[in-house]
Amino acid sequence: MPEKSEFELFVKLSIGQYMPTGSVIHRLDPRVKLLLGILLIGACISSSSLIALMVLFLAVILGLLLTRVRLRLAFTALRHMIIFLLVLALIQVFAVPQLREGAVVIWHRSIFKVTDRSIISGILLVLRFAVIVLGLSLFSFSTSTTELMHGIEHLLRPFQKIRFPAHELALTVNISIRFLPILIGEAEWLMKAQASRGADFGRGKRNFIRRIRKTLPLFVPLFIISLKHAQNLIEAMESRCYMGGEGRTHLIRLHAELRDYFAFFLSIAVVSAALFLSFAHIDKAVWRWISAQF
Repeated sequence: MPEKSEFELFVKLSIGQYMPTGSVIHRLDPRVKLLLGILLIGACISSSSLIALMVLFLAVILGLLLTRVRLRLAFTALRHMIIFLLVLALIQVFAVPQLREGAVVIWHRSIFKVTDRSIISGILLVLRFAVIVLGLSLFSFSTSTTELMHGIEHLLRPFQKIRFPAHELALTVNISIRFLPILIGEAEWLMKAQASRGADFGRGKRNFIRRIRKTLPLFVPLFIISLKHAQNLIEAMESRCYMGGEGRTHLIRLHAELRDYFAFFLSIAVVSAALFLSFAHIDKAVWRWISAQF
């Protein structure tokens, strides 16, 4: 029989879990945290420097420490994505040789070439994904779905003047996040039901491909179950005469405080420093200095 931990999917997921520790990060305005999350993702995508991404990585780790959430829980999502990240890194290394001026060929066989630039690109790819995943974990640990909904709605409220559905978009995001643990629970139930009938999903990391192949047929009943949940939700909203956000009043009104402005401008400074290090090509200067020393 497969071990019980093989079917406990929710404990393997760090993104989407809210940890109410009452830290200073939790008390920040959700609008500030949304803007900082967008800035972090934009900086990670724009940065092409190892030092710049390391600055962002250390900033995210500091934020996780301030939330008083165990780092082991934050790194859970990365641990289960490591194979996917390594495959992407290998594709980057072998398929993109980047034979630009100054690139040094380290290994060459047939059509495959590995250069120092391609290795750095692979490391950048893994580090970029790591920062984004940890940043998403930091956001989910410190922001409840209700706060997220109010934050999105308050940020997009000025666009309602041009008939932009801010409330409907915020409600859609809120429902999607709330349905995530429900669908994970349904997936666990389906896997246990199939295992009780003799299905073997494979054990260990070596059976990764086999587990994917055995899990694919579960998507059909899971899709049908999700449609049933959506139908029930639609009927519940219609029975309560839900008519969208037009004309609705708001019980909760967000007000930014001094700590929100401090966190926002401090994060702007960190992101600006990372972008400056990236566009100033500081990696080349550091590499030349190390080469001169040795």
